[in-house]
Amino acid sequence: MKILAIDDQKLVLIPLKSKLLEMGYEVIIESDGIRGIDIYDKMQPDLVIVDINMPSISGIDIVKYIKASKRPNTPIMILSGNTDDKILSMVFELGVNEYMKKPLGLTEVGLRVKKLIGTSKNILIETKFSNTIIQQRCVGVVIPCFNEEKRLFSKEFINYIDKNSGYHLCFVNDGSTDKTLEVLNNLRQGREDFITIYNCKKNGGKAEAVRQGMLYMTKREDLDYIGFLDADLSTDLSDFDDLVSTIENSNYKIVSGARISRMGANITKESARKIISLTINYIIRKILKMDFKDTQCGAKIFHKDAVNISFDEEFITQWIFDVEIFRRITIHYGLEKAKKMVCEQPLKRWIHADGSKLSMKDSFKIIGQLSQIAWHYRAIQLKA
Repeated sequence: MKILAIDDQKLVLIPLKSKLLEMGYEVIIESDGIRGIDIYDKMQPDLVIVDINMPSISGIDIVKYIKASKRPNTPIMILSGNTDDKILSMVFELGVNEYMKKPLGLTEVGLRVKKLIGTSKNILIETKFSNTIIQQRCVGVVIPCFNEEKRLFSKEFINYIDKNSGYHLCFVNDGSTDKTLEVLNNLRQGREDFITIYNCKKNGGKAEAVRQGMLYMTKREDLDYIGFLDADLSTDLSDFDDLVSTIENSNYKIVSGARISRMGANITKESARKIISLTINYIIRKILKMDFKDTQCGAKIFHKDAVNISFDEEFITQWIFDVEIFRRITIHYGLEKAKKMVCEQPLKRWIHADGSKLSMKDSFKIIGQLSQIAWHYRAIQLKA
């Protein structure tokens, strides 16, 4: 039995195809709706699975095409995050057989497919995507790496992308002198559709590594949001996913994690670092004229159209580029509008990892860099 799956997000289609192949079906996937119609005519599938919201042609138009074709009774399953009552009524009136809302598990999708067209005789062994959750959005995550050979939590990254579709990880090797690149290549093996390695031959610092990775990821058309995360997972991926959920269900352009101690959260810092952080934070709030609790948390997610504004130009500082990002946003949009576009979200967990490369001496240098930021962006604002 043949299945055609059409969705503009390849990060959704790949695990879906893997699951259906495992169940013994013949599967073709297509990320362009117009090409999907052409494949439908040639393939004559036993089931069509389609998303509603696609750029070239909508899923509703594809449904209408099928219903007007020579095989109008072809079963159709909708996989979509769209829950608009008018859309739901329309697709069922058109004769859609099944409507499933993202996010949902692949196991449930498999059961609904079997109910619609029966079980294939060519059942394969279980694949790594059997327990994957299909999301309604696709997210790129940039992870800067410099000499992370001993600190990189490869297993945690692999387990997460295997269970959560819609994530593409971009590890930026920032000119590491140890075996970091070898570790990353091993991590990517077998998951090339979900992991990219951006290799910088020379060490340019975390700010430039993040900047290069973010701009590189904007070239991917299938991503809705792009963010960055520390390689040591001091903020874990499930907490990062909470930031994604916030930006997905709001009008914010940037959602930034905040390491705020509170009941129910596991936030640990060295006491000396905590004291200097409070001092630095006070200065930052004065520069930005925004009531930030923690600009320096290494977990942030951006709406795709805010990435170029934030990262096009090189940063003038090495460590506190986060402050520059927010300063660029306020200059571009204006302070009052920027305040409505940026959200700080308290994290459930943040652990200061052993081996952190930022020393107390470095922390004091940050105060000097903050002066650079204040003067540099004040001059830009005066020229604007």
